[in-house]
Amino acid sequence: MSTSKADKAIGGKVPATYDGPMPSTTEIDTRQVARRRTLHFESLNEVMADVEKLAAAQEQGKLRCLGNWSPGQNLGHLASWVDYSYDGVPFKVPFIAKIVMRPMKNRFLHKPMRPGSRIPKLPGGTAGIDPLSFEEGLTRFRKNFTRLKSEAPQRPHVVFGNLTHEEWICQHLRHAELHLSFMRGD
Repeated sequence: MSTSKADKAIGGKVPATYDGPMPSTTEIDTRQVARRRTLHFESLNEVMADVEKLAAAQEQGKLRCLGNWSPGQNLGHLASWVDYSYDGVPFKVPFIAKIVMRPMKNRFLHKPMRPGSRIPKLPGGTAGIDPLSFEEGLTRFRKNFTRLKSEAPQRPHVVFGNLTHEEWICQHLRHAELHLSFMRGD
């Protein structure tokens, strides 16, 4: 008798190498995932080239995710946050969070983001996590990152206030490093 990967969960957690769709009652602790890629992007061109390599791996049936989200969901999440740069976030950030976080602006723009971070009181711990097919996530990703490349967001950042175009790009590069690190095409 075959045992499914979901049945192999120990203590309510699925092993960190689980590649299939996540059962709704299990969750991987993304702070503990082994074999994540180490990424550092200097430009949007680098991010977009990495995503194209992942798209090629998807076509070959080699793409897998090491976290809780599907590849399409990861790409859609990154695309959604680019949208929020132009249209605003779909939630209210408490004033105290802005006061506490503003001194950390340079860290968020230039240092790697930590896996497993969650926005308090927000279902799922973040926004823009709708399940998407790979193709839908890829299409949204390409469209939004192309827009970010050529057009600076004009609204203030929800926490850090006014950002230059370069600062907006840095913020999205760090975000992409985090989420794409969970996707492997080898």
